[in-house]
Amino acid sequence: MEKKRCDHCHLEYEKSFLIEDRSMQVPYYFCCKGCQGIFHLLREEGLDTFYDKMGEVTLDPPKESFDDIARFDLEGFVSKYVKQNSEGLSEISLIIEGIHCSACVWLNEKVLSKKEGIVEVSINYSNHKAKIVWDNSLIKLSEIIATIRSIGYNAYPYDPSLQEERANAQRREYYSKLLVGIFATMNVMWIAIAQYSGYFTGMQSNIKSILNFAEFALATPTLFYTGSVYFKGAYYGIKNRYINMDVLVATGASLTYIFSVYAMFSKNTEVYFDSVTMIITFVFAGKYLEVLTKKKAVDTLDAFGSSMPSEVTIIKDEEKILTSVESVSIGEIVEVRAGDKVVIDGIILSGEGSFDLSSLTGESIPQLQSVGDKILSGSICLDSVIRYRSTHTFSSSTLSKIVSLLEDAMTKKPQIEKLANRISGYFSMTIFILAITTFAGWYMMSGSFEKALIVSISVIVVACPCALSLATPVATLVGLGLAAKRGIFFKEAGFLESMAKCTVLALDKTGTITKGSPEVVHFSSLKPFDSALVYALVSESTHPISKGVKAFLLGQEIRLQAKHLENVKSIEAKGIKATCEGHSIVGGNAQMMRQEGILFEIPLEYASLSQFFVAIDSEVVALFGLEDSPKLGAKESIQKLKNLGLDIVMLTGDHHSAAQAIACQVGINTVEAELLPAQKAAYIEGLQKEGKNVVMVGDGINDALALAKAEIAISMGSGADVAIDVSDIVLRSDTLESLYESFIIARKTLHSVKENLIFSLLYNFITIPLAMSGYVIPLIAALSMSLSSIVVVSNSMRITLLKFVSKKDA
Repeated sequence: MEKKRCDHCHLEYEKSFLIEDRSMQVPYYFCCKGCQGIFHLLREEGLDTFYDKMGEVTLDPPKESFDDIARFDLEGFVSKYVKQNSEGLSEISLIIEGIHCSACVWLNEKVLSKKEGIVEVSINYSNHKAKIVWDNSLIKLSEIIATIRSIGYNAYPYDPSLQEERANAQRREYYSKLLVGIFATMNVMWIAIAQYSGYFTGMQSNIKSILNFAEFALATPTLFYTGSVYFKGAYYGIKNRYINMDVLVATGASLTYIFSVYAMFSKNTEVYFDSVTMIITFVFAGKYLEVLTKKKAVDTLDAFGSSMPSEVTIIKDEEKILTSVESVSIGEIVEVRAGDKVVIDGIILSGEGSFDLSSLTGESIPQLQSVGDKILSGSICLDSVIRYRSTHTFSSSTLSKIVSLLEDAMTKKPQIEKLANRISGYFSMTIFILAITTFAGWYMMSGSFEKALIVSISVIVVACPCALSLATPVATLVGLGLAAKRGIFFKEAGFLESMAKCTVLALDKTGTITKGSPEVVHFSSLKPFDSALVYALVSESTHPISKGVKAFLLGQEIRLQAKHLENVKSIEAKGIKATCEGHSIVGGNAQMMRQEGILFEIPLEYASLSQFFVAIDSEVVALFGLEDSPKLGAKESIQKLKNLGLDIVMLTGDHHSAAQAIACQVGINTVEAELLPAQKAAYIEGLQKEGKNVVMVGDGINDALALAKAEIAISMGSGADVAIDVSDIVLRSDTLESLYESFIIARKTLHSVKENLIFSLLYNFITIPLAMSGYVIPLIAALSMSLSSIVVVSNSMRITLLKFVSKKDA
């Protein structure tokens, strides 16, 4: 019976089973109503060029209607997978099933882009991951999923656990292919030894034919099973008019195989089945190692999102209720028991216990936390039952932010990697041209087709750009993974490169160099005043100085009655003022007093302290002198940073004497004091105009402008949310040692990338001329190329050996 293809999915059926559609000028045939509907949809939308792009690729027929479509709009699903960006638009990452080629990507992007309300569609062909941004007031997520399904594909939310399953499946597939290659190679080597012996001592024709056939039997599954990954990659490369590494490997091995088959039947020359087997096996061994290395690096990053509990216990009316993490609201009481992982940030209400914060800070020593302490998602309760009040939702908690940050970092490439990829693209085409030129030259000089072919194959195989392609991404992945283990989170992989090139380090004082908890060490009551009034004023501010004064007042054995303040106004980097019961009250530093026209004097014993004046009705009534001590190990860490060749400057809003006192304690020579936030940013801009690359480290709202201005912005994990939002790197540990480690990792990663690139280019500079001269046979070419990839990967893995003890580790 006559067979015919469906005009949409291109699957072949008996013609009598197909639906004939004569509504157009020529008849079309479809296997089902779904294919017919999509065909008409694409024609109506002007997208019927899709069929020209897909060529001979077949598609799955349209998916049947799923009854789960409504779940994509459920609150629990949306809170878990959908993010809100800064513009108020919804964003989700999906895995799209059924993508076979770039035409499939084109079709999905075109169809979705035409839907009203969808703002952005970007699909990564290599992993089928789609990023979709839409306006939820115009279109629902369920409608987007339905649209994808209506054109023959399926979509589900990106989940690291599913990606882990996919990575494991790929590893198992590669492992089985490698075993076939190794088995064939070991056996073909024994046969090759017999053939080479016979070549010199003589061998009967029929014995030689048998050995040739045995090699053919071993080479065939190696080429078409173990080497199938190269044929697939070469197909898509050629289809997209791009000469990649797979094209070179597939071409070299296939030409050798075809020539050997010809030689086996003609018996006019020697066969090279051993070279076919070894080319594929050695090159594939390098690729298998690449898969393992990438998986190991990605595992380190995915570990932060793995083993995440999907449910928590909340307390309502003294009753314990098990509920999903997505449904927990701010203010609800959550209970964690020994061994539980905290998944939502909060403040402890009852109980105390030890918590393992190693996944956040890199510190292995458990920390004791009790009532009133902040508890972070990602920490593990070790030995107690704790109840705490949630201060964030699941999606806005620390661990969720870290996971999102790492996912974004892995998708953004450093400039040096983009450059390497561009070089690799041109490089492949150049090698292909050199191989053709080599074949023509050798054929004209020697007149031997066999010799010319073998030499040109050696050029193709020895020069595969694997090492060049691996030079940057593997080192970057390893660097990101090591940093994450140490509690250092780069928001983009490119920041590793940028940070390594910086020469100036600007540090905020309070909370960065110091502990950020100044204490009152001197107090002067100049006139009688109501302490409750001062307490009410400082309670309106979150500045560390105000918190220090508040703590001092609470420690006094006096009754503080609640006061209601009016017209409260915070003056940036200076102080706060308000009115109460007809009195004006002003609190702040010396600059604040000058601004308000209030007369004051600074006693000698207050000169080196942070000062907080209190004035009521324009008269100073009290003066508090506060002192903040440097963080533990700050002096040693700053000396290590100096040893890296960094110029270090302290930027602070505090007065000169207090700033200089801290600077002397930690060993900083350059101090800029009494700076407003805009002045900090201007100072950094001045350094940049001098051609310097600046890293700014801060933790407060007043640091946000300076952080935004610097090449690299680093915020401490305990800092204000706005500081973390504008930063490029987040340090979960508040120590300056963590800052030193981030510089070491960035510089070591960039150093490894440069080493890899130099080695890759030097390798090709030496081996390509040798291969073109005929000194390298295909077997040695394959072994050399594979070893070059192994060298690059092994050198990248050396980043994990950093000990962080001295300058030489860099």
